[in-house]
Amino acid sequence: MENESKLSFSSLACNYKTNNMPKEKLDTKNLNDNLKRLAEITEWFDNQGEIDVEEGLKKVKEAVELIKASKERLKIIENEFEEIKKEIDIEENKEEKKHF
Repeated sequence: MENESKLSFSSLACNYKTNNMPKEKLDTKNLNDNLKRLAEITEWFDNQGEIDVEEGLKKVKEAVELIKASKERLKIIENEFEEIKKEIDIEENKEEKKHF
C-alpha cells in the first residue's frame, strides 16, 4: 500500500499538467537564484529512496514555476544583448562611413 502513495520524479514530472500551476509569479530577475533552487530540487529528488507524492508534487510545481521564470528572464537577457549588438553595429557603420 505504501508503494502506491510513492512515485518517481520522472512519472510526476511527465504527468504534471502546467494548467494546474499556481498563478503567482516567481522573481524573473535573478536567474542564478532560480537555477540554484532548481539544482536543490533536483538533488532532493535524487536523494529520495521513495518519494512522498504530496511533497514531490509541491517540488514539481515549484520547479515548473522556476523554469518558466528562468525562460522569461533568458528572453529579456537575449533582447538586451540584441539591443547592445544593434548599437555596436550602428556605431561601426557610422565609423565606416566616416572613412569613405
